[in-house]
Amino acid sequence: MDITQTFYNNMASKYDRLFADWNASVVQQAELLHGLFRASGFDAPAEILDCACGIGTQAIGLAGRGYCVTASDLSENELAEAGTRAEQAGVQIRFAQADFRALADVFDAQFDIVMAMDNALPHMLTHSDLEAAVRSMAERTKPGGIIAASIRDYDTLLDEKPPYSPPYIHETAAGRRVSFQTWQWEGDCYRLTQYIIEDEAALTVSKFECAYRAVRRAELTELLSAAGCSDVKWLMPEESGFYQPIFLARKPL
Repeated sequence: MDITQTFYNNMASKYDRLFADWNASVVQQAELLHGLFRASGFDAPAEILDCACGIGTQAIGLAGRGYCVTASDLSENELAEAGTRAEQAGVQIRFAQADFRALADVFDAQFDIVMAMDNALPHMLTHSDLEAAVRSMAERTKPGGIIAASIRDYDTLLDEKPPYSPPYIHETAAGRRVSFQTWQWEGDCYRLTQYIIEDEAALTVSKFECAYRAVRRAELTELLSAAGCSDVKWLMPEESGFYQPIFLARKPL
C-alpha cells in the first residue's frame, strides 16, 4: 500500500472535517461544475467518471443533479465512506476501486466527462506517472467528451515554496475545529502533513501524511495535448468560482 492510499484510508472518516459544512459544499460544487459542463455542451444525464472521488464530494452532488455518475478511487476506505454518504443522499452511483493510471483495467466503457478534482493528479510523483494518469483518463473519455481536473496554483507556489498552508478555523456546535497543513519541500516535491484539531467536548488532534509533486500548468497542458486532447482551457478561481485552478480539455471527435 503506497503513501497516497494509506493517507486517504486513514483520513476517510475525518475528511469532511476539512469543510465548514461538507453537505453545503456538495451542493455548491455540483452547481459550479454543472455550469462548467453546460458551457462545454453537456448536461444531465451525461455520463461522468469521477476517477478520484474521495468521499464523494463532487460525485454525490452531480448525481443529485441527474448526471449518470460512476466513481472510483484508490482508497477502499474512502469508497466505503462515499457509498454510505451516497445512500444517505438517496442517489445512485456505481463505485469501483481503481488506480487512475490504469482505468481501463476496471472500466470498459468510455464517458462523456472524466474528472479528478481536489488536487488529485499531483499525487503522481514523477512525470511518467502523471503522463500515465492523463493518458488513462483520455482513453476513458468519449470522442467529443471532456476531461476536467483541479490542482493547486503551483505556478505561484513554486516561486515561494511555503512551509505551511494558512489554517482554516470553523466554529462548531460543540466548540471549534482547526485544520492546517505543513509542507516539507524536496525539489518540486513536498511531504504534506495534515493536522485536524477538534476543540470541542474534548481536545483531539489527528495527523495524516502524504506526498505531492508541484505540477506546473504547462506540463499538464503538454501531456493533455500528447494524449490527443485539444482546446485545453485553464480557469482560475476568480473566473470559475472554484477554490483551485481547473482545466477543461476536449477529446476530438
